[in-house]
Amino acid sequence: MYALRLHEISGPEGIAYEQAPPPSPGIGDVLVRVQAASFTPTELSWPSTWVDRSGHDRRPVIPGHEVSGMIEALGYGTSGLSVGQAVYGLTDWYRDGAAAEFVAVEARNLALKPASVSHAEAASCALAGLTAWQGLFDHAQLQRGQTVLIHGAAGGVGSLAVQLAHAAGARVIGTGHGGAHDFVGELGADQFIDVTVDRFEEAVTSVDVVLDLVGGDVLNRSPLVLKPGGVLISAVALPDHGAMRADVHCRFFVVEPNRQQLGELADRLESGELQPILGATAPLSEGRAAFQAKQQGGTHGKTVLEVAA
Repeated sequence: MYALRLHEISGPEGIAYEQAPPPSPGIGDVLVRVQAASFTPTELSWPSTWVDRSGHDRRPVIPGHEVSGMIEALGYGTSGLSVGQAVYGLTDWYRDGAAAEFVAVEARNLALKPASVSHAEAASCALAGLTAWQGLFDHAQLQRGQTVLIHGAAGGVGSLAVQLAHAAGARVIGTGHGGAHDFVGELGADQFIDVTVDRFEEAVTSVDVVLDLVGGDVLNRSPLVLKPGGVLISAVALPDHGAMRADVHCRFFVVEPNRQQLGELADRLESGELQPILGATAPLSEGRAAFQAKQQGGTHGKTVLEVAA
């Protein structure tokens, strides 16, 4: 099969489009014929990209942990899914990813793909949708009538988080660069702050929830805008110790595969309540350039690699 692989620890410049042996599904796995795959721009810096769960070097590695495709075969003991079904979801961080013609995935990490969206659209929503859902509802416990500030509102996760928070009845404030103003407003944001012009902590105060998808200085300034008892949830890191406040809650989380939540997202995609935001698409053979372009920023939504028609 053709795949994107890295033989040495590096950035996107080390990605090669080449032939690789196809995987075999293990116990509880399904073998997916990949139709579309997506990736996180920072994943080549994750330790899990380069080792297995025992810490052993597993190079060469295949990146991309967001997949949509067709079930080609079932591993021993796999139940709940059938050959020929269209599915979407996440691959394990410590195993080869979906930037290939085939990938072996634990069945519990997949759900049926909503019929109303393309494989590329489904792949764009797997990790991004779960990150937005878990950040807002599992960790922040966002409620109707609360105000949430979403940093990076035009990005792959942020664009879905804005929609989910709006549908939940929250007041949504998004931050980003000025060119995203209209885009984020159309997604359902009540207010947009252009971080190239304004400091968000001077534009808003007393919010219930901050969802940080940016990190760095933006993350460290975020506790300033929370009301006492408010919650800062980051998918990037915790604020520096000096930026913490004793009267607010700050949490960092790593997204986890969840079939039930993938099903919830699929229902919303099917009904049209949630719109997938495809920032760019590229054939698998141009995966290196796609990684490099996404790392440079400026693209709304997710970048998706189209593996098969």
